[in-house]
Amino acid sequence: MDGNVLFAFALTLFAGLATGIGSLLAFFTKRTNTKFLSIALGFSAGVMIYVSLVEIFVKAKDALVLDLGLTNGYWVTIAGFFGGMLLIALIDRLIPAIGNPHEVKSVEDVNAGPTNDEYAKLKKMGMFTALAIAIHNFPEGIATFTSALQDPTLGIAIAIAVAIHNIPEGIAVAVPIYFATGNRKQAFKLSFLSGLAEPVGAIVAYLILMPYLNGIMFGVIFAAVAGIMIFISIDELLPAAREYGEAHLSVYGFMAGMAVMAVSLVLVA
Repeated sequence: MDGNVLFAFALTLFAGLATGIGSLLAFFTKRTNTKFLSIALGFSAGVMIYVSLVEIFVKAKDALVLDLGLTNGYWVTIAGFFGGMLLIALIDRLIPAIGNPHEVKSVEDVNAGPTNDEYAKLKKMGMFTALAIAIHNFPEGIATFTSALQDPTLGIAIAIAVAIHNIPEGIAVAVPIYFATGNRKQAFKLSFLSGLAEPVGAIVAYLILMPYLNGIMFGVIFAAVAGIMIFISIDELLPAAREYGEAHLSVYGFMAGMAVMAVSLVLVA
């Protein structure tokens, strides 16, 4: 592995293991900082949406147009973009709501306790929940890794956005597993390990995709990455930010994320 590959992998590992921060917050703080989470989630969505539409989609289109021509290149870019959306949407649909890491949870839920019905369901599917979350995080790892490999500066921005996104996800992971097992340490461990799906996604991308990474393959992957990040932002980050009860703060965070990304792209151009 050369330095760029190791750097891209390190960024993906950092983003994935941010779930551990969320699970620690769930067990070692008494109240959810809803203002911080609303701003952070909005900021993350702003970064993802801006960089996806302004930078990643354009780079994908340019690469595909160069190899396939203007019309065919644009059509393949569009297909890759919506294909990425469809992939993450299908994964989202296959994960039951009771085990979905993007069902909003708060720190207070750890001590609230489940209903009898919830306990019975969660007891049966505690391990499955961790597996489902890992599957959900897998394409995020591919997205972070491939972006960092193509452009390290872009990769840093995406890794930070994904890491912010993974903090409340870590809370949402830890809460149902704690309900299922009654064991805080096990809930933290499984929540922390579920984040490893992202560096695993990076490894798979390196082993399977890298040998075939020509202009067309790169363009399709990058277009799909843009679609994945747009879907995550619209379907998960912004609704979650609003559900934490700080709607205006999430919008301010969103604008700040877009502004920071816009300025950083100009400064490193």
